[in-house]
Amino acid sequence: MSNPRKNALGRGLSALLENANTDITNTSVEAKPANSISEVLISQIQANPFQPRTAFEETALQELANSIKIHGVIQPITIRKMGYDSYQIISGERRTRASILAGLTKIPAYIRVANDQEMLEMALIENIQREELNPIEIGLSYKRLMEECNLKQDEVGERVGKNRSTVNNYLRLLKLSDTIQLALKEGKISMGHARAIINVEDPKKQEWMLEQMLSNELSVRSVENLVREEQTKTQPKAGKVPVKVDKSELILSYQQSLSERFNAKISIKTDDKGRGNIKIPFRSQAELQRILDLIQLEEN
Repeated sequence: MSNPRKNALGRGLSALLENANTDITNTSVEAKPANSISEVLISQIQANPFQPRTAFEETALQELANSIKIHGVIQPITIRKMGYDSYQIISGERRTRASILAGLTKIPAYIRVANDQEMLEMALIENIQREELNPIEIGLSYKRLMEECNLKQDEVGERVGKNRSTVNNYLRLLKLSDTIQLALKEGKISMGHARAIINVEDPKKQEWMLEQMLSNELSVRSVENLVREEQTKTQPKAGKVPVKVDKSELILSYQQSLSERFNAKISIKTDDKGRGNIKIPFRSQAELQRILDLIQLEEN
């Protein structure tokens, strides 16, 4: 059976290529061929409806505009052909906005052919790989890749060059209360602080911990200790039937947090009584010294 969506896409491309005015493979200067870099009128370019970034910091945007006035647009944006003299941004909306502020009428652009799903995937991946996105925006982008592009966590990881556990860590941030997510987006707390309280299920308790972080300027380690103290308080008392808790996710969370903090593949092993050990591997004397310096820094 033929794929209706594929056929519809085929007809759309045929219509786009059926005459010289809209032929995006035409090599004439006026036609602007696909898979090439051309100077395109900004007035012919539409914003990207799939843009995962919802806010652009005005000061940074103006600084980029000032740079563009002097040096021009160093890195071309990527657009797709929508029809005759009509384009849509795949990636580079920030550069386009800054170019408008700089007074440019044209912008260098790499022209591609893409359907909606391909465009969404390219836009999300391009944005994820840029440093400006905050952890919540990255988590939302991973979620959109999974839901709208029908990708699994490991497939998302392959697309963005991350392992599955890293993707999962960003997705888990979306389970935090709105107040915590906003604090993380605004840079009031770090991703380490947010991850430390992910396993606290009560949103009110999460927000109380946020208040403690902000008012006392708590380190990530202090927040982890605070979480353990609160979890100890909620342990069932003697004589009551204990509720079985799956500790694997919590241990994995601690293990990932330590691995990121020390930039080493740390492993944590525990037994049924809660006893265990933490293993920190190193490959040289210099790496051992680096880890020891970090431990000493944490203690101070």
